[in-house]
Amino acid sequence: MLPRGEINGDLPVEMVIKPILELGKVIWAPTRKYHNYHRRANKHMEILEEKWEVLVCRKEDIESQMKPQLERGKISKEEVKNWLQRVEKMKSEIENIKQEADKWMCFSRMKLGKLACEKRQKVEELRQEGDFSDGLVVDPPVTVSRGETLLTTTLVGETTAKRTKEKVWKHLLDEDCRKIGVYGMGGIGKTTIMKQINNDLLEEKKFDNVIWVTVSKPFNVIKLQQDIACKLNLDLSEFSRFTDETTRAGKLKNALEDKKRYVLILDDMWEAFHLADIGIPEPTPSNGCKLVLTTQSVVVCRRMDCKEIKMELLSEDESRNLFLDTVGHDVLNDQDIKPIVEEVVKECACLPLAIITIAVSLKDAVDASEWRNALSELRASIKGPTSVDTSVLKRLQFSYERLKDKKLQDCFLCCALYPEDYEIYRDELIEHLIGEKVIESMKSRQEELDQGHTLLNKLENACLLEGGSKDFEIRGIFIEKRRFVKMHDLIRDMALQIAGAKFLVSEYVPNEEEWGNNVEKVSLMFNYNSKFPNVSPKCPKLSTLLLRGYVNIIPDSFFVHLHGLRVLHVDRHWFESLPNSVSDLKHLTSLRLNSYRLKCVPSLAKLTALRSLDLSGGSLEEIPHGLEMLVNLRYLNLRTSKIQKMPPGILPKLCQLQLLKLRFWGLDVNGEEMVRLKKLECFEGAFDGVKGFNTYVESLEEGGPSHYIYAVNQKKPAIQLGVGESVILSDCNICLLPKDVRALIFCERQRHGLSLHRRKKTVWFKKGCEEIEYLNSYFYTFSLQSLDILHLSELNNLKGLFREEKVAPAPVVPLGTFSRLKQFSIEFCPNIKKLFPPWLMLDNLEEIEVYDCNQLEEIIGGAEASDDEVEEEEAKEIVEIFPQLRKLRLWGLPELKTICSNSNVILCDSLNSIEIEECPKLKRLPLSLHLIDGELSSPPSSLQIKIEKKRWELLEWDNHDMKMVLEPLCQFDKWIKVMAEIEIIAPRAILAEIEIIAPRAIL
Repeated sequence: MLPRGEINGDLPVEMVIKPILELGKVIWAPTRKYHNYHRRANKHMEILEEKWEVLVCRKEDIESQMKPQLERGKISKEEVKNWLQRVEKMKSEIENIKQEADKWMCFSRMKLGKLACEKRQKVEELRQEGDFSDGLVVDPPVTVSRGETLLTTTLVGETTAKRTKEKVWKHLLDEDCRKIGVYGMGGIGKTTIMKQINNDLLEEKKFDNVIWVTVSKPFNVIKLQQDIACKLNLDLSEFSRFTDETTRAGKLKNALEDKKRYVLILDDMWEAFHLADIGIPEPTPSNGCKLVLTTQSVVVCRRMDCKEIKMELLSEDESRNLFLDTVGHDVLNDQDIKPIVEEVVKECACLPLAIITIAVSLKDAVDASEWRNALSELRASIKGPTSVDTSVLKRLQFSYERLKDKKLQDCFLCCALYPEDYEIYRDELIEHLIGEKVIESMKSRQEELDQGHTLLNKLENACLLEGGSKDFEIRGIFIEKRRFVKMHDLIRDMALQIAGAKFLVSEYVPNEEEWGNNVEKVSLMFNYNSKFPNVSPKCPKLSTLLLRGYVNIIPDSFFVHLHGLRVLHVDRHWFESLPNSVSDLKHLTSLRLNSYRLKCVPSLAKLTALRSLDLSGGSLEEIPHGLEMLVNLRYLNLRTSKIQKMPPGILPKLCQLQLLKLRFWGLDVNGEEMVRLKKLECFEGAFDGVKGFNTYVESLEEGGPSHYIYAVNQKKPAIQLGVGESVILSDCNICLLPKDVRALIFCERQRHGLSLHRRKKTVWFKKGCEEIEYLNSYFYTFSLQSLDILHLSELNNLKGLFREEKVAPAPVVPLGTFSRLKQFSIEFCPNIKKLFPPWLMLDNLEEIEVYDCNQLEEIIGGAEASDDEVEEEEAKEIVEIFPQLRKLRLWGLPELKTICSNSNVILCDSLNSIEIEECPKLKRLPLSLHLIDGELSSPPSSLQIKIEKKRWELLEWDNHDMKMVLEPLCQFDKWIKVMAEIEIIAPRAILAEIEIIAPRAIL
């Protein structure tokens, strides 16, 4: 018998059984786990869905908290953006699991349970990571800028002005001269010279930074500090928190010292001050900084310890030539007029501004008698005792009096209500003039706008206003060009002198005794840290009150005695509510409340004379009480309010409306109610569904708005700017379109494809069109031969512009596709690797913009080639591509290796802008210049190349001389994108009109 515990006399039982048990444990543990996955698959799915709902709530809370901050210009932190993207990615993964759950059988259920369990853990990890206790947003990064190029004019008085400019430039380059003061009479040309010098300094790059600040009168330390802070791109809301001037001065001093060697130009100074009180470091040879100021007083120069440079008057010959250049030399053909011209020129006192304005006003004088009469009027206007300042103003007033037309004169005086050197946007000013009844009520809004522009054009032509425009861009995409007018400071002084006691214009809130009985118009603008007195001014004639700036509260009694008010504009203030006494201003015709924090307004029921109501820019949460009573309303803007619902029955009562602007999400209108607004000429807003939208479009056979942006089913925040006749489609089936629509914007998923009319000029595909893999795919089959502009944004599944069959002998798209394309942009398309196929004809393409396409490798794709084919490629004749290209922007393309093959080049002839940022693998910039006698020709002087220095040095060149020729055109500053973290749907330009027959079914 064997001993106990042994088997066959060899091994103890324990030694055999123990490994078996251990093996069993090893096998059982995963078996049990997978059995649990199978048995409890449904439970795992339930838990996953519960945790997912918690995560979704967290995501929505974060987006809700971010939204108002993003709308104020903040941007989300990278970690927050990344987290939101990961949650969005998790959403699609979970949806896929849920869709497949019902299909899986026994073994697959085990996989389902395992996958659900793993996803549950990842969802929980995401939830925990979503605790951003240190904030969700930051201030946007600021593009590094050396200064601002200023709009300027040609110097008048070539010899005198040139001599002064050369003196200033010489002292700027003199190391021993740190402060320069240019002084002379008003209107003599000091500002014009310094604007040219500002631009020359930027071009010559003699200093690291050039900073231009207009000081103006009356001198105010806080305002000057604020203006300098703005030029230094400091956070103004943060800077304004410091009410102590010394603290603000310290902040400015630090910011200016960071600018290293700079030139600070202070234009139009009226008083001397200590630099340290403002926060301006004393210019010294060690810091390399310079200060230049312009002033009318030599005393200011001396008190500021400046090198004095006097701006001389024009010589008699220069005065005569300037006058004749303006009025026209042919006036000398009449021998009777010639001596009178000489006398008029003498009366202009050699002042450039007076010469130009008086000469312009005399352009319509046709014979000697009219010229003699004008000379008499001019001499009469400047009679009596005068100082130097009033002498200039009296000469300028002659031009005002020759306007004759009272509307023109009233329009001119209204412009003086705005701050000195202020750029007044034409559209805002014309609305003001309509409210003032300078522009009379007409049959249509367009007629009123036309009259407004006509008045402003005449004042520009009379040299009483200066005109200009600004390009407005989002993400580098041109949105619109906004025109403005502004007044020369002397012309404004003249206007205020003419208005006299009727106008009260101030940068502080006047005391009670300063509100006179005869005052008709009051403008209190940019009131830094001002407080309203707790009184109600007694101004029976007051018709206009403009309040703009930084006031926290207006006392309840303020409007009690202002019953004559017709125009009340309150902009950019910080209060949350208005006094109830506003409800009794029964004569108001124009009310604009654009206060940042405004949450509620008093009842509007009694304000039945209102024709214009602008509540944009605030935070209103509900429709104001009494809105339905405003039956005379022509203009209603609720664009950026937080109102969530338009109560039924209100819009039909506002049947006189000519303009209606609403948000594009959240505040939907009913299509049947919109049909009743027969006088509407401009509408921007969202419809509550496809049915209502179709009902409205059907009614347009009888006519409709000439400008519109319609959104349908828009559920997410979006901003639409600067483009008209657009339809935004969001996750819906659309049947009808207006006949004059100029742009279709696809947002979210389209349930059915659209076969578009071949003559459309613009298509914009935006986030959510997930089914699009290729533009010539099944869902969007339309001809692209006539397309002018194409924007592609956030198309996650886009693989290419065209699906190409490898076995096909030729491209499978129509001949001439993109042959008329002028502008192309693509952004946030993560799966596209090659942009344009090599066979595509892009001879008219002017702009290419590519942003944040993570896998993009080539702009113009090339076929995969063997070594022999590569050698053959290199031997090919060089082919020029993009012959009309003006702008090339490549940003955030980590895999981009090449723009085109080695046999392709881009001639620089038409190029004016190249920007390359965050393209670490880009090796070649295929630029080329013509050869003249074996030498490279000069590139266009307007060409700017913005690229990091390191990337530029790593580029490979076919011709090293090309690099040397182009390098002076490079700006090696770190170029940083400023991307708004809200959905922005805005085509680049005011688009060419496109034709769509309407109403018609889109199949």
